[in-house]
Amino acid sequence: MAKASVYVTRMIPEDNIEELRKHFDVEVNADDRALSKAELKEKIKGKDAVISLLTDTIDGEVLDAAGPQLKIVANYAVGFNNFDVPAATQRGVILTNTPGVLDEATATHTFTLLLSMARRIPEGDKFVREGKWQGWAPMFFIGLDVDRKTLGIAGLGRIGQNVARKAKGFDMKIIYTDVRRNEAFEKEVGATFVDKETLLKESDFLTLHVPLLPETRHYIGEKELKLMKKTAVLINASRGPVVDEAALVTALQQKEIWGAGLDVFENEPAIAPGLAELNNVVLVPHVASATMDTRLKMGDIAVGNIIKVLNGQLPDTCVNPDVLKK
Repeated sequence: MAKASVYVTRMIPEDNIEELRKHFDVEVNADDRALSKAELKEKIKGKDAVISLLTDTIDGEVLDAAGPQLKIVANYAVGFNNFDVPAATQRGVILTNTPGVLDEATATHTFTLLLSMARRIPEGDKFVREGKWQGWAPMFFIGLDVDRKTLGIAGLGRIGQNVARKAKGFDMKIIYTDVRRNEAFEKEVGATFVDKETLLKESDFLTLHVPLLPETRHYIGEKELKLMKKTAVLINASRGPVVDEAALVTALQQKEIWGAGLDVFENEPAIAPGLAELNNVVLVPHVASATMDTRLKMGDIAVGNIIKVLNGQLPDTCVNPDVLKK
């Protein structure tokens, strides 16, 4: 009996690929680049399962190109805004993601961006490498204090909670907003629930951890940036489109806020004109979860879901549970 076939749209850790190969025929995108939609449709034709990334749009057109034998598309990511969930459910295709395993890495990365921006680390590193440093001076590369400052958290999910716990090590005052209040967590870390306007006005450092939904697109725009302190720092390691990038460039240029740290961008991999020329922003290429342990754990979940589904079992992390009722 022929083995089931799996297509992996980008390179993931070889340990995960080897585990798949124990059970199935596996093809991996050896070019390790984002495929065009036409390429993706061609590659997944006839496959029983796919491991996809956020850069892969999985809609009805793509699912139809794969064929009716396709049983599961496993996102190698916690987010799944690249999925057309109703289209997959209608076609009986199970969709999964990798929640839980990247919370700590992303929270640590968020704090890395915060500290790097506050103490102007990339700017100072560049200055030294370019041979411009002539010696110590008392007013040289003055940054911001972090200890005992106010940390605002937009979105108190698992990552937001992890960021708050790390902030306690700096004795920061923690305020947050979310769709619902979390009184148990407030007691744990001494956090205070506030509305969005208060969050914007009072935060010395504002970190974003909201999912990308129609109502969170441009969650931070021109109006919100004008409400923030001129000494405030904005950190985004959630999804690029939650920030109006053009408005952020203007705010940074006009010193409406002190700085920003960005791991994600509105139109990745492109960034807004003018952003790269600014010294008051730290830019990194969407690597919040990029630790080897985290990447392996993400692969373990994606691979495990595929093994279970292709063997007639239920997946661990289904994002369209209605499909299981069919």
